Amino acid sequence: MEFIGIDVHKRDSQVCILGDGGEVVLEQRLRTQRERLGELLGKRPKARVLLESSTESEWVARGLEALGHEVVVADPNFAPMYATRSRRVKTDKRDARTLAEACKLGAYRPAHRTSEARRHMRAQLAVREALVRTRTRYIALVSALVRREGLRIGDGEAESFVKRVAVLPLPGWLKAEVAPLLGLMLHLNAQIAFLDGVLERLARHDAQVARVCTVPQVGPVTACAFVSAVDEPERFSGPHQVEAWLELVPGERSSGEKQRKGPITKTGNHRARWLLIQAALRLMRAKKPETAHLREWAERIAARRGKKTAVVALARRLAGILFAMMRDGTEYQPPKPAEMEAAA
Repeated sequence: MEFIGIDVHKRDSQVCILGDGGEVVLEQRLRTQRERLGELLGKRPKARVLLESSTESEWVARGLEALGHEVVVADPNFAPMYATRSRRVKTDKRDARTLAEACKLGAYRPAHRTSEARRHMRAQLAVREALVRTRTRYIALVSALVRREGLRIGDGEAESFVKRVAVLPLPGWLKAEVAPLLGLMLHLNAQIAFLDGVLERLARHDAQVARVCTVPQVGPVTACAFVSAVDEPERFSGPHQVEAWLELVPGERSSGEKQRKGPITKTGNHRARWLLIQAALRLMRAKKPETAHLREWAERIAARRGKKTAVVALARRLAGILFAMMRDGTEYQPPKPAEMEAAA
């Protein structure tokens, strides 16, 4: 069997093919296109192909699998995969050969390949996030322009921002200045509402998302983000591994007798982590009996460590609860009063 390493990039990719004995059979640079990959590897016998996880890796992997090859998408953070690469000289040719050698030796850690349905869900969430961030920037700019004239825009939801600006006694020249942004915001509101409707339909028809939505203060957007990030609960050993994977645990730099723990590292799935923290904030503010045990638990942490630490701790605990619901196929059930008293 041949072993192939492909250093995939946006425009051009480098391919290295090793024979069964480890000898270099072919090294070639080519355009990152389905047709070019098919021309080079379509007629070759079945081989094992290794490439790093990246933006292009999934469609490249699917294309190579359609040609009959065995494809491994590897975690680029796995240091042993690059054991034979020189630190002083780094080129795409050397990287491709390193990947081919790691493929032959088995010195790689496969990355999780998200299912197609979850990839589409992530794409919808990414588009929605981009629209919301754009609207937020527009709101901040319009608010600053209005404040320069000594006026204040009333508090309210982002969806009603245009209406709240319209009731202000703005001078004509200022209305003309902010009119383009307000017009764009109306269109943004419509697009965000459309995507919210799409996610709400997913929450009704997707069993896992529907179960996660049974947790108070966890809406369709948060549920879709968490479910699409986890994808397959079976790939995690338990809730604590999911919490660490989402980087909701303290960073640590310890050596010898010294132990240093700091804030969370923020290197996991940023969208799911941010939405979980927002859900934790809503849980702490809501005075609902079904979430009283979580709120009281977080308040005890806040009294000792501060509110910010308590919010992150509650988000971490919420991630564990959501994961357990996905793994076990159960809906949220608040503890009974007797259980709450025993826990206290």
